[in-house]
Amino acid sequence: QKEGAFVVELIEKSAGADLLPITQGALTLSEVAQRQITSIAPQRGKEKVVATALKKATGLTLSDIGKSDSKDGAHIIWTARGQYFLIGADAPNLSAALTDQSDAWCAVMLDGVEAADVMARLCPIDVSAMQQGDVARSLIGHMSAIIIREADGFQIMVFRAFAKTLIHEMHRAMRTVAAKSTIA
Repeated sequence: QKEGAFVVELIEKSAGADLLPITQGALTLSEVAQRQITSIAPQRGKEKVVATALKKATGLTLSDIGKSDSKDGAHIIWTARGQYFLIGADAPNLSAALTDQSDAWCAVMLDGVEAADVMARLCPIDVSAMQQGDVARSLIGHMSAIIIREADGFQIMVFRAFAKTLIHEMHRAMRTVAAKSTIA
């Protein structure tokens, strides 16, 4: 270190640090812990080979369109045609394009009996028709999102740069739904 120079120390923070959790009535919005996310795009004609190798290494196989699968804390989710996210596990050597997406996403969990009502205010698709494990690519407000139906609510993933906007929009919709419930 040279005299007169200063040192910058970066502090790792999650996308929702200092913003979550939020509770409104019976609704809770919390951050999903940061975890490893690997994008998997099988090479043309290698989907079955990739599915077999993935199953052998993780116990998971490539999800059908609009679906996800989980085992031992690891998840595989369909994200687009011929594209998947492996979450919470190391990707084995595959005949696929593998891209580390771990720092690119913010994931939140919306829990509560009125979670679908909150989502209806922000999302143009009927999320109430989704079953546990279903995955949709849609919008939350003006943000592109991955929506995963969980047992008690919805996991929503947006690009990390939109974390603060997502949390703001979700909180506003939660307040509206919670206020409606207290009036009813």
